[in-house]
Amino acid sequence: MTTPPSRSVAAARHRSWPWCQRCSGIALDLGSARTRVWTSGRRTILDVPTITLPGAHATCPVQRGAIVDTPGTARMLDRLLGHRLPRACRPLLILTTPVLGGVAYRAEARTAVEVLRPRAVLTVPTARAVAVAAGADLGRPLLVVDIGAHLTEVTLLVDGAVTDARCTALGTSDLDSHTPPARIIDAVAVMVSGMLDQDHTSQMLDALRRGPLLAGGGALEPDITGHLTDRLQASLHPVLAPHTAAVRGAARLLQAAHAHPSAIAVTGADADAAHYL
Repeated sequence: MTTPPSRSVAAARHRSWPWCQRCSGIALDLGSARTRVWTSGRRTILDVPTITLPGAHATCPVQRGAIVDTPGTARMLDRLLGHRLPRACRPLLILTTPVLGGVAYRAEARTAVEVLRPRAVLTVPTARAVAVAAGADLGRPLLVVDIGAHLTEVTLLVDGAVTDARCTALGTSDLDSHTPPARIIDAVAVMVSGMLDQDHTSQMLDALRRGPLLAGGGALEPDITGHLTDRLQASLHPVLAPHTAAVRGAARLLQAAHAHPSAIAVTGADADAAHYL
């Protein structure tokens, strides 16, 4: 009896994972200011400026949570990782993405990472990666505030899935005499207030009472964390090493994907090229 095509494809894909388990893996967080990478077999995280080339002619291919120079991003990744990856097999790659980056961001990112010859590309919202790094209980509503160098995101996770999110093109690199920490605090408060107003359930309020997770470089700024606690009237929970939380969470998901391939959800026409966590 002939096996239905859909089952044949699923079986072939499942058989490919044990081969992939023996290969390298990459967890990648493309930030506007810093790019952070974890690869299989390394004990440390590669943490470098997000620039196409070092020196006077350097440009920033990622700006405010958007990839503005896809070829430049590819050149940067090749320079950083091309010589670090074994040529005998193709890596499995997990990429963190801005919560509101959408299909356009994922498409640009997947084009850029092709320079690394990935076996498959999986994407995970940055907020979920942060929650995984923190070991948070995803069975309860969780609010994640990620204050990066050029982008601040506020995300509500319910059962690990994004149910609401807001962002502003403002971050710690903008802080100066004209942009004090109060600007970021005000922006976060406005986003949280808007999410509360639009939530017709108790999930957002429950998450706020539980206390938001705080990640990104902003979690290391006492002027932000102290005043933000007062403004939100909630206990904040800074993540350990908050500036690398996203890539560490992605690395944990990468290890889980190797161990439990059946947990990966395959999406539509991208099934053979990309998976989404």
